[in-house]
Amino acid sequence: MCKFGTMKTNINKITSIYIVILMFVALVGHALFYKYFPDFLSNYPYEYIYIKDVILILISGFFLKIFLYKNKQKNKSVFEKLQLTNIEIKQSNERYDIVAKATSDTIWDWKMEDDSLVWNKGIQGVFGYKKEDVGKTSKWWFDRIHPEDSLKMSVKLYSFLEQKTEKWQDEYRFQCADGSYKYVFDRGFLVKDSNGKAIRMIGAIQDVTKQKEEEQRLRLLETVITESKDAVMITDIDISENEIPNIIFVNSAFTDMTGYAAKDVIGKSPKMFLGKKSDIFEFDKLKTAIQEYRECLVEIIFYKKNGEEFWVNFSMIPVTNKDGEHSHWVSIQRDVTEIKEKEKEKEQLIKELTQNNKDLKQFSYITSHNLRAPLSNLTGLLNLVEDMEVEDPELKEIINGFSKSTHLLNETINDLVKVVIIKDNTSIQKEKVLIKEIFENVFSQLGFLFSLHKPILKIDLEEVTIVNINKSYLESIFLNLLTNAIKYKEPTRQLKVTISSKVVNDNLILTFKDNGIGIDMERNKDKIFGLYQRFHNHPDSKGLGLYLVKSQVESMGGSITVVSKVGKGTSFNITFKNN
Repeated sequence: MCKFGTMKTNINKITSIYIVILMFVALVGHALFYKYFPDFLSNYPYEYIYIKDVILILISGFFLKIFLYKNKQKNKSVFEKLQLTNIEIKQSNERYDIVAKATSDTIWDWKMEDDSLVWNKGIQGVFGYKKEDVGKTSKWWFDRIHPEDSLKMSVKLYSFLEQKTEKWQDEYRFQCADGSYKYVFDRGFLVKDSNGKAIRMIGAIQDVTKQKEEEQRLRLLETVITESKDAVMITDIDISENEIPNIIFVNSAFTDMTGYAAKDVIGKSPKMFLGKKSDIFEFDKLKTAIQEYRECLVEIIFYKKNGEEFWVNFSMIPVTNKDGEHSHWVSIQRDVTEIKEKEKEKEQLIKELTQNNKDLKQFSYITSHNLRAPLSNLTGLLNLVEDMEVEDPELKEIINGFSKSTHLLNETINDLVKVVIIKDNTSIQKEKVLIKEIFENVFSQLGFLFSLHKPILKIDLEEVTIVNINKSYLESIFLNLLTNAIKYKEPTRQLKVTISSKVVNDNLILTFKDNGIGIDMERNKDKIFGLYQRFHNHPDSKGLGLYLVKSQVESMGGSITVVSKVGKGTSFNITFKNN
């Protein structure tokens, strides 16, 4: 009402102003005419002409007022329609914004005539583009489609634009502002003019990266399950009817292992695989784990479709859904029958080896003990014979040979006893030992051999103490390596022996190096420290020395290596942890 009253007042004002202006013009016009053309209007009185003009002015003012009023009414109707249209547009825009926010879609509007493309805020929120970086043409859109998807998407889109297809939707990868790509699902519809020509296209892009990744993950899991060599079984979680839930899926490996096809087992409980030899305690452990919704692994005897029994490694793993609720059980199964049989064979073999080892030790003790008495008698007799004068040269040679053989036999028995003691005693007495003292003791014991063969000795032993070492073992190692160096020296040159020690980090390294006849490493590298291994035709060689050295070194937690070359010499490196 207020607007209508205002509008009416405005019409009255305009009409009044119109009448006033025309009357003023008429008054001035008559005055000028009577002044400059008095004869022209002499036949007509001034008042008559002026009243006549006033009447005409009032009539024209009345018609003007009617015209203005109708025009105002028309404008009012148009204005009201415009207001309604604006309200509808505003409401439509609000609905559009709400829908866009609710769906998180990126809305685009493509006007094809001028190739202008408008995006909503989703292009910034979803893909990270700044407002000023977003292009305004279709080229900007197409340039950001992944090269591998661009051709396929363009063919489908332009086929739709040419109206060869009824609808358009596609999946492709769209580039983000940081250069990465997101999987999107895009769909659109056409706006046509009165002639049916496509002039505009409006679409919505939805980010489906997570769904795509989930699809790929599920596809990968499906491939793993179906192609797995292990049997896979999936059950539900309902234990109201059976203690073990019913089966809802098995893969082909399960069929290969058990002989049961999927249709034979789906809807049934894995209890069907149990039999008379199945361990009830393992089954109870499985039931308890299922009741408590926790992972369980058992080894139990199952029975195949043909009645054959087999050992199976059977696991049950609970699976939860996105709400954290237990939805399924996944069981991974593996036939371990062969492994079980090998374990039994291994246990039996260990028992047999343990017994054989005991028998061998007993035999070694008995043999060494039984040989001691006659060997002592032989040694005593030889001592008596040595005090007698033997004139017959052949007899003297026989006695000397017999004496050497007896001496060699005595050394062999002593070495065997040492080996048995080392192998039989896992814990030996250990102490701190000064390296130089060990060498001095050995040097005094081998004084006769050194004076006989006159080797060149180069001794470079540091003032270092070894901890956790058995003194007698270390002396035996020195003795064996030094006597071997003398025994296997090169006859054509003077023997040179180098003994050195050095500390590297927490390790003590002892080196014994000679220029003797050497060992063929290519032929004998795997036999160097073997029992009864001989590499030269030396009459005093027993094949026990290096085996004894290695046994003693390892019993003290050390290691030994050898480098040798025929005609050049041999080098032994012994390493001990010195902490």
